[in-house]
Amino acid sequence: MLKQHQDLSRAGSEQKFKGGLADTAEKTVRLHTAHHLLLKALQIVLGPEVHQRGSNITEERLRIDFNWPAKMTDEQKKEVERIVNEKMQEDIPMIRSEMSLEEAEKLHAEHEFGAKYPEKVSVYSLGPKDATQENPDFAHAFSIEFCGGPHVGHTGELLTSGHFKIQKEEAVGQGVRRIKAILTDK
Repeated sequence: MLKQHQDLSRAGSEQKFKGGLADTAEKTVRLHTAHHLLLKALQIVLGPEVHQRGSNITEERLRIDFNWPAKMTDEQKKEVERIVNEKMQEDIPMIRSEMSLEEAEKLHAEHEFGAKYPEKVSVYSLGPKDATQENPDFAHAFSIEFCGGPHVGHTGELLTSGHFKIQKEEAVGQGVRRIKAILTDK
């Protein structure tokens, strides 16, 4: 009986957090978009070899697991926060495109390690400022990721929740770090 309950619970949990999102509440969606900004900021500050290893996003906070061998310095964390907040201020569009898996891979769209994708995928690109659904301009996008959404339309919408702040950065395994972050008025 206990085993059956655990299996049901695990199955429900896997569905609930499919793609890392706890739900599609407005605050969760904002943090999901901030998650995309955070991953690109980590790549800018730490290097292009940084890739997502997992995520969990709720109304209260976002969590990203990423490959990195060492504790981040305070300066690195501050620079990541600065980049994310700068991109929020720039109010750049978040654009969804559907394409073949092959096309997305040619764009070097970020994807979660170990994830299996279908032949047709959804890709979100951030910017540039004049990008549109009809003309995504992948060559000049701030970031491009495989993602099912949902997201805000423009990064400026995140400002209604405050500014981006890293709450905690820690090790969760050999070569894997975790950041927990929020959008806050403080």
